[in-house]
Amino acid sequence: MTARLVAFRCLQRIDHQGAYANLVLASELDRSKLSDRDRHFVTELVYGTTRMRRACDALVDRFVSKSPSPEVRTVLRLGAYQLHFAQVPAHAAVGETVELAPKAARGFVNAVLRRVADTPMQWPSDAVRLSYPDWLVDRLIAELGHDDAMASLAMMNEAPSVTERDDGYTQDLGSQWVAAAVPAMAGDTVLDVCAAPGGKSTAIAARGAFVVAADLQPQRVGLIAANVSRLAATDVAPIVADATRPPFAVQTFDHVLIDAPCSGLGSLRRRADARWRITATDVDDLAVLQQQMINACAPLVKVGGSMVYSVCTLLAAESVDHTIPEGFEPMIDSPVGQWRTYGDGWRLLPHDAGTDGMIVLRYRRTR
Repeated sequence: MTARLVAFRCLQRIDHQGAYANLVLASELDRSKLSDRDRHFVTELVYGTTRMRRACDALVDRFVSKSPSPEVRTVLRLGAYQLHFAQVPAHAAVGETVELAPKAARGFVNAVLRRVADTPMQWPSDAVRLSYPDWLVDRLIAELGHDDAMASLAMMNEAPSVTERDDGYTQDLGSQWVAAAVPAMAGDTVLDVCAAPGGKSTAIAARGAFVVAADLQPQRVGLIAANVSRLAATDVAPIVADATRPPFAVQTFDHVLIDAPCSGLGSLRRRADARWRITATDVDDLAVLQQQMINACAPLVKVGGSMVYSVCTLLAAESVDHTIPEGFEPMIDSPVGQWRTYGDGWRLLPHDAGTDGMIVLRYRRTR
């Protein structure tokens, strides 16, 4: 089985069956007997073609008079990605990709891909060139301004960097900065209400705090427990709990971290297919859930303690537009990291430091 065939099988399931890119890729690679080099090539082809799906279609559709079958569409996307974005030599990108098509369509695929290889592209819009839905590009331009929006979108088309903490845990630097934004010290008690897979909880506990690491789904709490065990983080207690109905008494914790479920629109480089799944309506629905979590968890903070709210998105609706309960005041000191001031909080754009995009809001309870 060739690398391109494995990539094609993955893309078929992602493009036309709604499979998640990370899950299907892991499954197909486990079944293959490819070398490490070929496995890396498959990963680039799958994630890259998925990210750049709209751009690949635009490259191809210049030379297609009627829509091809789903199977042939996937072959054409894979070929266009290799030619335009992966800098694979045309003879290999065309010749070996054509072999993936049904025999009756191979002449057609060969002709189209050769035209793609030979014809310069004039992009109809930035959304097509960068391969994002129009609504998302328009919204980020409106909220970030044109230049920062374009830079953020371009950065999220790059493969993510790998950052390892001192304890060996792999975690995006932006997420590490969110954990550092929780002002917990030795002896403090902390509630992390959406803690899976446990990266922020274990980072906070490493400073000497005791962390209750909660999540709604038992299987996700299992991920926390596995990481706690691997890191020997004895000051982390994983539990199953609903952040909209937390099972704790008021003023129980010195600090509460709400790393809320969100659209993930600041971390699209890690989730190749997410840009095609998330809609504006999803953002609105998530904002409602996030506000419920804030309302439910704020009373758990002791007077003098802090509530830290974070999301890996860039949108106001999921962050600064939320209403903070009475008795809390913004903490004005800048957190560690390359944050920009944003409303009552701080925003990290993907191109600022090559991280995921994040927003963090920090409040001190005064009464």
